[in-house]
Amino acid sequence: MISQINQIQQDIASQIITSIDELEVFRIKYLSKKGIINQIFEDFKLLPPEEKKQVGPKVNELKDYITDVYTNNKNNLSQETSNINKQDLSLPGDFQNTGSRHPISLVKNEINAIFNRLGFTITDGPEIEDDWHVFSALNFPPEHPARDMQDTFFINKTPEIILRTHTSSVQVRVMENTKPPIRMIMPGRVYRNEAISARSHCFFHQIEGLYIDKDVSFADLKQTLLFFAKEYFGSSTKIRLRPSYFPFTEPSAEVDISCNCNGKGCNLCKYTGWLEILGCGMVDPNVLDYNNIDSKLYSGYAFGMGIERIALLKYNVKDIRIYSENDVRFLSQFTGVI
Repeated sequence: MISQINQIQQDIASQIITSIDELEVFRIKYLSKKGIINQIFEDFKLLPPEEKKQVGPKVNELKDYITDVYTNNKNNLSQETSNINKQDLSLPGDFQNTGSRHPISLVKNEINAIFNRLGFTITDGPEIEDDWHVFSALNFPPEHPARDMQDTFFINKTPEIILRTHTSSVQVRVMENTKPPIRMIMPGRVYRNEAISARSHCFFHQIEGLYIDKDVSFADLKQTLLFFAKEYFGSSTKIRLRPSYFPFTEPSAEVDISCNCNGKGCNLCKYTGWLEILGCGMVDPNVLDYNNIDSKLYSGYAFGMGIERIALLKYNVKDIRIYSENDVRFLSQFTGVI
């Protein structure tokens, strides 16, 4: 057994440990519960008493030797690691690329902030909805073309479960669960079964607003939208309201803003001097009644705009598809913008 101990010492003396991983292998091999030292002690118990007197000191000497080797290497490697990780603070810093929010998020946050200053709070709702919240509660008749396959994505071909086509579904949920006065905006993603082109996509983002209280008039709606247009597009911006039709508002209007060409005409406004940005109107009394709000006591207005459309105007982008392509060359232009 003494010759075995001597051989182990020679093997250890010839080893060079250069890393923490190699040190851990050494510890497991020699000092763990199933390691060589424990095995030697187990063999030592089986020796006759006469041999134990000679072998015992050698066994203890081997254990101390292995422990010292392990401790010394551990201290040396720890010191080397500490030196490697030590930073020279006098060196110039490494360049870090500055990230940014997506341009759609930037536009959404700006719009939210403007309406928040007017007292509107932000709320959201599910993107997978039922027919009641998307259509029926908003005064869409059963034969309305928006219910057809060419406009709506149905879940598993089930007419009752769909991907919402507008964030007006959130307005319904708000009216169901909130007593007037209500003053909220609803940003979110919506889906429509449309051909993808430079001007349209099968999914996009909207922000809709809803204000319900006593004695709310169309003049309140106009002044709210005029304030938004001047805050977002500049103090010289003018708005124009054109009669339109939406099932859930009456009367309804499309809202245009004055183009930067000052009425001279350009490619952006198609030489009209105006740019369409949103739709709006007074909440139809039927919608209020459907949602258990007394239409004889309360009135309200609603409006909705596509965030991509606003972003196209703000950043003078010609193709709506670029907002969903994650092209780093495009997104890097917004670096540093909060």
